[in-house]
Amino acid sequence: MQESRLRLYTDAQFASPYAMSVFVALDEKRLPFDLSTVDLGSNANREASYAAKSLTQRVPTLTHGDFTLSESSAITEYLDDAFPETPVYPQDRYLRARARQVQAWLRSDLMPIRQERSTEVVFYRSPGAVLSPAADAAVQKLFSAAEALLSGDTENLCGTWCIADLDLALMLNRLILNGDRVPAKLIDYAARQWERPSVQRWVGLNRPPL
Repeated sequence: MQESRLRLYTDAQFASPYAMSVFVALDEKRLPFDLSTVDLGSNANREASYAAKSLTQRVPTLTHGDFTLSESSAITEYLDDAFPETPVYPQDRYLRARARQVQAWLRSDLMPIRQERSTEVVFYRSPGAVLSPAADAAVQKLFSAAEALLSGDTENLCGTWCIADLDLALMLNRLILNGDRVPAKLIDYAARQWERPSVQRWVGLNRPPL
């Protein structure tokens, strides 16, 4: 299985934060892979050929030989199991659990931020309107958790870099790159994460117009 070629399916605009997370993980692990795009706007993810690969009919989906897997954190955890030489999760079980907690939280909560500061702000610099009260409340929750996670002089969530750092930085950049008010420490943290070569390779992908 390990000699089989990897293929990552992502959205055609390269704007999915979850596809980005898997792309960065693959790059950080120095795994060669092929990249295919799925036009979500035309519901290509619901076509039979793609649904046969993606159980949830979403992006990202990874194929590894005859094995296919969707849902980003499941994919990155699988990659660490299948290719453990360069981990993207902490080796310490407590820190690994914390990283997974952060990922699960960012994927399941803070919906007003995700709705009012879509990743078009990040990758297309498409500005959002003034945040609603619900989004303001979600922002304060985000800041409180991020500042607690990054207390002290740590530059990353778990000491050394892990894939959850990318996910948190992207959530913060929804606000930062729109010009919203963000604490300086969190701006610095997100900027450091954004400078990683793996992140910049995703940012630099050629995107079609919206």
